Amino acid sequence: MPTQSQSTTNKLYFYYGHRKPSQNQGGHFSNRKTIKNPNHKFINSEDPPFNLEKWDSDSLQTITSHTKTPCEKFFSIAKTLSPIARYICDSFRKHSHWDQNVITDLNKLRRVTPNLVAEVLKVQTDPKISSKFFHWAGKQKGYRHNYASYNAFAYCLNRNNQFRAADQVPELMNMQGKLPTEKQFEILIRMHSDAGRGLRVYFVYEKMKKFGVKPRVFLYNRIMEALVKTGHLDLAISVYEDFREESLVEESVTYMILIKGLCRAGRIDEGLQLLSRMRETLFKPDIFAYTAMIRVLVSEGNFDGCLRVWAEMQRDGVEPDVMAYTTLVTGLCKGNKVEKAYELFKEMKEKKYLIDRAMYGALIDAFVADGKIGSACDLLKDLMASGYRADLSIYNSLIEGLCSVNWVDKAYKLFDVTVQDGLNPDFTTIMPISISYAEENRMDDLHKLLMQMQKLGCPVIADLPKFFSLFIEKGKGEHRALEVFDYLKQKRYCSVAIYNILIGALQNIGQVKRAISLYEEMKDDDSDLKPDPSTYSNIIPCFVDSGDMKEACSCYNKIKEMSSVPAVFAYCSLVQGLCKVGEVDAAFTLVRDCLGNVTNGPMEFKYSLTIIHACKSCTAEKVIDVLNEMMQQGFPPDDVIYSAIVYGMCNYGTIEEARKVFSSLRVRKLLSEANLIVYDELLINHTKKKMAGLVRASLKFFGLESKVNLKSSTVITS
Repeated sequence: MPTQSQSTTNKLYFYYGHRKPSQNQGGHFSNRKTIKNPNHKFINSEDPPFNLEKWDSDSLQTITSHTKTPCEKFFSIAKTLSPIARYICDSFRKHSHWDQNVITDLNKLRRVTPNLVAEVLKVQTDPKISSKFFHWAGKQKGYRHNYASYNAFAYCLNRNNQFRAADQVPELMNMQGKLPTEKQFEILIRMHSDAGRGLRVYFVYEKMKKFGVKPRVFLYNRIMEALVKTGHLDLAISVYEDFREESLVEESVTYMILIKGLCRAGRIDEGLQLLSRMRETLFKPDIFAYTAMIRVLVSEGNFDGCLRVWAEMQRDGVEPDVMAYTTLVTGLCKGNKVEKAYELFKEMKEKKYLIDRAMYGALIDAFVADGKIGSACDLLKDLMASGYRADLSIYNSLIEGLCSVNWVDKAYKLFDVTVQDGLNPDFTTIMPISISYAEENRMDDLHKLLMQMQKLGCPVIADLPKFFSLFIEKGKGEHRALEVFDYLKQKRYCSVAIYNILIGALQNIGQVKRAISLYEEMKDDDSDLKPDPSTYSNIIPCFVDSGDMKEACSCYNKIKEMSSVPAVFAYCSLVQGLCKVGEVDAAFTLVRDCLGNVTNGPMEFKYSLTIIHACKSCTAEKVIDVLNEMMQQGFPPDDVIYSAIVYGMCNYGTIEEARKVFSSLRVRKLLSEANLIVYDELLINHTKKKMAGLVRASLKFFGLESKVNLKSSTVITS
């Protein structure tokens, strides 16, 4: 017999929650939870003793889990079942679906009780077998389901994503002569609430009213909370109106659910009115309630509402704590209200509250963003005087701020501090300093900085493309970027990614010759860097702009040889170029290739294929309808669309219908007279090409192509 101390150690404590579960309505699915005694310790003798000196907080301990087979899963579940329930579940597992074999196995049992039905349904994962078994059990002579079996059936259906069928369980209970109680509706509401199905919660609530079941206060709170969380605030307020009609007394939770929902929706006045009612009918809101409201408003970006709630809190005489101050100060910093945030910060200092490093960091970031670098530096001194050590993000923010006001030498001193403190600065830390050195033409200082970062283990070559991208984005000039690149190239700081960025930037400003010279530099035999698919995509528009379509098409073919796909802008540029030189067939081969390889192709390409399809009707009206729809969507016709009309009408329509379309565009002043002549000539030439192709195909079919070629060569020789 165990001693008193042993029985106390091994005892399991049961926590019953805020409601005592009913034996008739709870069954196997009450809200009872098992809580282990915190004083009870299980010690594995094989585990080594814990050593604090060897503990690493950054190490991730991975636990290898063995994937169980279906049989292993079944036997692990079967350990918790009674023998008869295990027999029934084993029959379901063996036959995998409801048939005569399962019925035969069940008929071997003398009787299946409601509690046994609940036990089986508790572990079932097949909703079809569960439903068949539930209805089979109900047909036994003298059998009636109890609340536990109905609840288990509802849980089983919901667990297998049959929540609409689970909502019909109350009707099933009513048909079988067992009126549903609040517990059954609470189960459904809880399931939908946990899954975030707010409208289903309201559906179940309406069903409760039809059955004449009146929820208690806690269930009303659950319903309103689910509706507020899923964005159905108006429905939650209508439920609250029903709550008041029932003459129920609100709890603080009731008010806070609705107030937070109103704050989230930006309806601050209504929230404050409800707060006044809470103050009149119940009691004054405490600091936790006000902090919760402020946190909701901060998450929604409503900083003016935050200040109104803060003023209301002070009017009530509620003393803010550290959490309330921290929530509001960090929120105001994000909302560019740094002056007000700093006032609250000084209030905390006067009250001698403990201020954490995160608040210092938020204020420093806000001062830097506001251009008040001096105030940010003063806060850094205050931070260190308070006994904190600044982290890397604070230093990064200050370095960026100092560089923005041309104090790059002070920024470099801060960078030295991060190195001395062992904070492992990365390229983000030195990015502002590098840009400042490049702007001031301090190339030697830039080189020394890069060498220092290399010694610290930073992948400088991989990070330099970010430097050039940011340098160009800030409007420092592509030509200045080329000068920096030429200097760094001599110091062996060069990569394909940098070439790609510079080629793309030069193409954007129309410096195609300089971009092509960089491309030729990469292709040089002495160069260690060879073009990649991004390089070819960037250079294709340059060759198109310079009129070298042959080289542009060659770059496209090289991308395909690398088993890659060109960028969308490369497709667009190449198709435009081919359309301008009259290579319509090749252009629309590329259009189809683009739409087949990219996830979101240009709308012009999609409409061009729609126009080609409309040309199969051989009528100009359908093509004009497509053009009208395209223009209504904000896509005016361009060279690709005009070429699509030529391509479609030459393949499926007639020249006359194509001319009708172009004439309609000319009347609407969407096509100039000169372009009308150009596209009419393109239409004639493309038709001739098509006719020549058909004649040549016919001669080839009849075996006369060789004779024609022989005659042509004789004529040329003579």
